Amino acid sequence: MATTIEVLLLDQAEQLAELQERLGYTFSKKELLLLSMTHSSFAFERLENSQHNETLEFLGDAVLDLTIGHMLFTRFPQKREGQLTRIRSALVNETGLAGVARSFELGKYLLLGRGEDSSGGREKSSILSCAYEALIGAMFMDAGYEVVSQHVEKVFTPLIEQQGEKLIHADAKSRLQEHLQEMHNQGPQYFLDHEKGPAHARIFSVSARFQEKILGTGQAGSKKEAEQRAAHAALKFLLEKQKATKK
Repeated sequence: MATTIEVLLLDQAEQLAELQERLGYTFSKKELLLLSMTHSSFAFERLENSQHNETLEFLGDAVLDLTIGHMLFTRFPQKREGQLTRIRSALVNETGLAGVARSFELGKYLLLGRGEDSSGGREKSSILSCAYEALIGAMFMDAGYEVVSQHVEKVFTPLIEQQGEKLIHADAKSRLQEHLQEMHNQGPQYFLDHEKGPAHARIFSVSARFQEKILGTGQAGSKKEAEQRAAHAALKFLLEKQKATKK
């Protein structure tokens, strides 16, 4: 039976209050918080207007890039642009954002369709990372840049301090680009080979190619993460080939 956002706000009031306590932020517009936790599988099954969190996710992705970019720029003025890009990419990839989502136990507050819920959707990195981006988008719409910036500083500063220089080397796509540019003055290309699964749980298969040769492939719940995995596989292949040539 279809329901409305207004009814859901009443039904989920306790859950939303608990989540806001975890976040340390109280939303003026609770419907934004609710929408950020509404997965498309739930919206298509239960909501009259089928609203879900994907547009907020789109916004949150851009806001995270800006706020983390600003934070890194001011924190590491001595680092080069390429290094800052790699640190940011490592922080905001699917694995990194899913880890942040788990620290707030976002899976507990997600509204999922029956099929997605029963198949372990609350623990899927692709769903959790998107939900966190949507949450950031909702926070931005509710309170603006300064509030989001404070949240990002609080959440991501410990991650940067814990992982340090490892973050510079974590972005496989940037490393592959640099490696091929150095060797051949030309970068790789990424191709979406195929995708499968229902709309709310797509699996993307991507290949990293150079001069029409496949160097590595990757699969993930988002194209971004699939590209990272393909790049990682390509790097591993190229470095092993390099070692074998030197022997």
